[in-house]
Amino acid sequence: MARSLLFNVLFYVTTTLFVVLGSPLLFGPRRWAMAALAIHGRFELWLLKLIVGTTFEVRGREKLPKGACLVASKHQSAWETFALIPLFRDPALLMKRELFWIPFHGWFSRKFEMIPVDRDKGPAALRRMLREAKSRIADGREIIIFPEGTRRAPGAPPDYKTGVILLYAALGVPCVPVALNSGVFWSRRSLTRRPGTIVVEFLDPIPPGLPRDEFLARLTTAIETASNRLLAEAEEQGTGALA
Repeated sequence: MARSLLFNVLFYVTTTLFVVLGSPLLFGPRRWAMAALAIHGRFELWLLKLIVGTTFEVRGREKLPKGACLVASKHQSAWETFALIPLFRDPALLMKRELFWIPFHGWFSRKFEMIPVDRDKGPAALRRMLREAKSRIADGREIIIFPEGTRRAPGAPPDYKTGVILLYAALGVPCVPVALNSGVFWSRRSLTRRPGTIVVEFLDPIPPGLPRDEFLARLTTAIETASNRLLAEAEEQGTGALA
């Protein structure tokens, strides 16, 4: 527990320092700010390994398309919100619009050109989100969405929302499913961090143009099957699932 506490304190302190000391980047090119965001992710991963003993492994990276794509990732903890960033060329995350109102955090989110989402604002907000997503695709970026909308405990029944279906249908690009087991080592409801190896696995891309029901079935099956397999691997390390 002491290692978890130490890491959490340093995580929030160093993240604050990155944001505040990096504020001049708000006035420079976006690519500079994105480079700093990736450095932050790598630094926190190094800190997690150094203090807690939690490492990570990436599988299937060669399955990522060279150009723009939609990335649909399992979401079990806050870990993937920073750890996935360095794995992509130029990612754009879908984020709750209220996060854009937070000083520094929101300013940088706009600088990164992340995509705001108003979950309960009706068709106009949905059209705005799709316009933003199409613009990022036109720029050749990867769009990252957590299709369940919020963090889910490892092994919990899937709860995929319609947002990923709408994006898939509107964007006309491949969708790359991503499985992971981060929730075993980084609890979503406590400050506990556990040693072991977090695995992120890129799965076979789903081609564009499929009927919506077929797409959702393929996406759900791919992510859930692989994530359950990774969960079993994590349990073999002697780490029980966390809520």
